[in-house]
Amino acid sequence: MAEHLTIRSLHGIGALRRADRLLREIWGTRRGDDPPIALDLLCAFAHTGGYVGGAFLDEELVGVATGFLAAGHSLHSHVAGVAEKARGRGVGRALKEHQRDWAAEHGLVAVSWTFDPLVRRNAFFNLTRLGAEVGAYLPDFYGPMSDGINDGGPSDRLFVTWPIEQAAPPPVPEREAVVVVDETGAVRDAEGAPLLRCATPADVEALRTTDPAAARRWRAALASGLGGALGQGYRVTGFTRSGWYLLARGGAA
Repeated sequence: MAEHLTIRSLHGIGALRRADRLLREIWGTRRGDDPPIALDLLCAFAHTGGYVGGAFLDEELVGVATGFLAAGHSLHSHVAGVAEKARGRGVGRALKEHQRDWAAEHGLVAVSWTFDPLVRRNAFFNLTRLGAEVGAYLPDFYGPMSDGINDGGPSDRLFVTWPIEQAAPPPVPEREAVVVVDETGAVRDAEGAPLLRCATPADVEALRTTDPAAARRWRAALASGLGGALGQGYRVTGFTRSGWYLLARGGAA
């Protein structure tokens, strides 16, 4: 029998404790680690008009997303996660669409959030599947984080915005770009190049465990390559299935 997926807002200490436990499981939070989000903040968000949503498969909670009202008449999605056993079933997309519908019902114009630019699957989902727009590269945005997923190093993030009213997401790009920015951080012949291409590791979360030094080199390279390009006026135009950010300068596409 097919499983039934529902998304609904969460209220009350029982439901929010359930959400807190699930987020800790998703993050692999151990005793002494910081939780993804404190339970008291979940309670505050739910009580004061913020967003706390839960995804249920046949009444089993398998995903949680939280957010608060932000500048520019927007909802800022602060923490979101899906249980490993429920991934690949459309749960993450359903949560984001519920957030967008909630924002529209409250007269907001966009949903924003941050994500680690090294995590390839998140970049593809956010930029290609949803069509969110990159606003900025934020170096060490949260400071050191030790929460089970993050390794205590710099918490660089991309800030993205997802307008409530927008065209369909762009097609998945696979074209070649002019200049390659790789894990060494080198940009070859970048002066005046209309297009750039910036690599990501296949699985940085695993790399942080198997080769922490390599993960740190990737972090530094992406900060220099992607962050540097955005600071020079390039914009992200897409993210390929094979794990490359595509960037264009000015009107190039």
